[in-house]
Amino acid sequence: MAAASHAMSHHALFYRDQREYLACIADFARARLASGEPVLIAVPGRRVHLVRAQLGEDSRHVTYADMAETGRNPARIIPEVREFVDHHPGQRVHIIGEPVWPGRSAAELCEARKHEALVNLAFAHTAASILCLYADGLARPVIGGARRTHPAILCDGLVTDSANYAGADGMPAECERPLPSAPAHAESLSYRTDLRPMRRLVAHHARRGGLSDDRTASLVLAASEITANTLRHTSAGGTLHVWRTRLEILCQVQDQGWIVDPLAGRRRRPAAEPGHGLWVVNQVCDLVELRTGQAGTTVRLHMRLPRA
Repeated sequence: MAAASHAMSHHALFYRDQREYLACIADFARARLASGEPVLIAVPGRRVHLVRAQLGEDSRHVTYADMAETGRNPARIIPEVREFVDHHPGQRVHIIGEPVWPGRSAAELCEARKHEALVNLAFAHTAASILCLYADGLARPVIGGARRTHPAILCDGLVTDSANYAGADGMPAECERPLPSAPAHAESLSYRTDLRPMRRLVAHHARRGGLSDDRTASLVLAASEITANTLRHTSAGGTLHVWRTRLEILCQVQDQGWIVDPLAGRRRRPAAEPGHGLWVVNQVCDLVELRTGQAGTTVRLHMRLPRA
């Protein structure tokens, strides 16, 4: 077998309707399957079933993921793709993904744009073709963001360079702005050494919000990992804010640390190495927002409430 080309391609495709959507996926997948190359299709919810039906017999040669689950927190998508790449050494792999769909919150949309920008860094020297699908009817900022984070656009079978592409290390400006302050009604707690009061506060709010025991434990674990990082890497302690909305419970941690690796929490380290905290946090939370710089780091954890 010839060695796979190590040039990544990362294209955006803007589809107009379901017919075009399914036809584009089928054409892209069948061309790669005909060459004996592995294909991963990650689309949200019931669309997985529509794509399976469209591909028919070819569907049995495709790996599928439900993007509404895998990509609910966009920080989980890159590890999923990396696992697929690593499962096929020596081969060029092909990924079709749909990271944005109607109903995504503003915070989720921002993190999805951040994810798309980081794809260019995470797979810069990987033998992978990544095609990202966007409905033409999505809001203009979403479409504009896709044009800035994808080097090329696929339209009617032709690939053209994106005139708006921000570069392999370009991050959308909105993904680097400080997060809004916690609301006035949020409960706050400063910590410097003892994390037990923090855990009790998070668990109290989680249970009052109706989270199950498992989901409560996951949120407490995530908050513990972030606050433990404060104690491990800074000397000034940090501040926790906790509050609930109609849809979710949020925990925000602020400290004076600076996370310099843009892919922190998106690369799984070997078990023997330290530094698994952000990885764990991304796996258990529904959404994680992280802003970091010389002035400090803010991490906001989201968990949806049952009635949402």
